[in-house]
Amino acid sequence: MLARFVHDAAVLFATVDPIGSVLVFVAVTQGRTDGERRRMARKSVFIAGAILIAFMVLGEVLLSSMHVGLRSFQIAGALFLFFFGAQLTFGTGAHATGSAEPGHDLAVFPLAVPAIASPGAITAVVVLTNNDVYTLPMQAATGVALLLVLAVTLVMLLGANFVHRILGNSGASVLIRILGLLLASLAIEMLIGAWRGAGVAAHAMAP
Repeated sequence: MLARFVHDAAVLFATVDPIGSVLVFVAVTQGRTDGERRRMARKSVFIAGAILIAFMVLGEVLLSSMHVGLRSFQIAGALFLFFFGAQLTFGTGAHATGSAEPGHDLAVFPLAVPAIASPGAITAVVVLTNNDVYTLPMQAATGVALLLVLAVTLVMLLGANFVHRILGNSGASVLIRILGLLLASLAIEMLIGAWRGAGVAAHAMAP
């Protein structure tokens, strides 16, 4: 059980990517006060946690009821992540400038989704709690691992003010474009992985 917990924690840490979330947080909170940044950090982690837990509990049922395969869901998430990365790179949209549009809460987008509750993280929690593969105690251990990763993410976001003071607004502006390119590259890797997985599945099903 301990090995399973460590494995799931490592997978979730890689897909939630607290370090990458901090970089997005620093970039999109330019011009915000320390108090505003702390409130946004807490709110974004809470919302992302609620989304990930919801997918952990109901994701498999929801996808099955809509006749959506996990590969299709992964591809859709990768495309979403690619366009988000492209917007960051080219400096378009409120999330790239750090100024919220009317009725747009940066803690929801892009911080909660797709920075913390990324397509990879959502896919991971669905896969790691597959009812046909894992028992209820094993799924509970995955839930504890997720809460631990979210707690680490919150601590790192709350400490992002120090990073922002080092970078300054100009450094954050450069950083967000580099991050956008990295996110777009990650999205391509997700697409390739989904494509290869679909190819392997099709080959296995062939007579």
